[in-house]
Amino acid sequence: MILLQSPSRFLLQILKDRVVSGDKGVDIDCHTVEFDDVRYHIQFSMRNPKVMVLSVALPLAPPEAILHDGLPLGAIDAIKAAYGAVVQILDPPKDCFDVTMKINLTKLPTDEEQRNVVLTRIASVREVVLGAPLKLLLRHLASKTVAPNVDKLVALVHRPNESFFLAPQADKVTVVYPMRFQDSIDIVLATSFLQEFVEARRTAALNNAPSCMWSPVPPLELKGVNADALDANAGFVTFVVFPRHVEGRKLDKTVWSLLTFHAYVSYHVKCSEGFMHTRMRRRVESLIQGLGPC
Repeated sequence: MILLQSPSRFLLQILKDRVVSGDKGVDIDCHTVEFDDVRYHIQFSMRNPKVMVLSVALPLAPPEAILHDGLPLGAIDAIKAAYGAVVQILDPPKDCFDVTMKINLTKLPTDEEQRNVVLTRIASVREVVLGAPLKLLLRHLASKTVAPNVDKLVALVHRPNESFFLAPQADKVTVVYPMRFQDSIDIVLATSFLQEFVEARRTAALNNAPSCMWSPVPPLELKGVNADALDANAGFVTFVVFPRHVEGRKLDKTVWSLLTFHAYVSYHVKCSEGFMHTRMRRRVESLIQGLGPC
């Protein structure tokens, strides 16, 4: 199965091209959109060719999602920690965007390998911003504590008008996804996929992975949540994350995997649908050939 990559390939290519081109670059003013309605506005000016203005629009948050000044909890601190002096946050952000940053390419490391690491991190701004509250909670789990001033159930935005939920405890964090799909065929395929996903987790080779459960009804962790937030037509998926899953370098991988779980399922549902369509077309072609003239 294919895992989605954190860096935006389009954004990363623009950054690398600008570093290579030196002062010979051209004006750039472009928009791009990624899955789950994350939008970017990228600007370069010949008056200052080594400075990029990057604006990011996040998915529209539902009412239950926790935000601080319009951004996910801890997002500003996460940006500062990830990028340091390379990035300056502009306040207020550009219209119709949630955060705008000025990126000074002259402050990148001179070593090529280190420079590429920083550029890749900039292209992963989606993970830095949207994953900030998730990383905060899981970092406390690694130290077997609970983040202060956090509710017993935390709703985090990951898709337009959709949240997933975390129930943090000192020894574990329970993560619950209400799974919603618009197309009736996607609903059937996703339900089957998720049930098989849970069965696959029970194999001996995956004993160290977070435990996984699927249910057609909301689990007990979501008791008291607004009914609109629980409107799921493909059931509910629950992961239980323990400290061993977020130790050291595992933390970033776990954050990204949880943040994009719905997109991961959607991708494989569409791949399965495309594969079945291809098989059906080939079968029809073979039948037509069999019915043709001898």
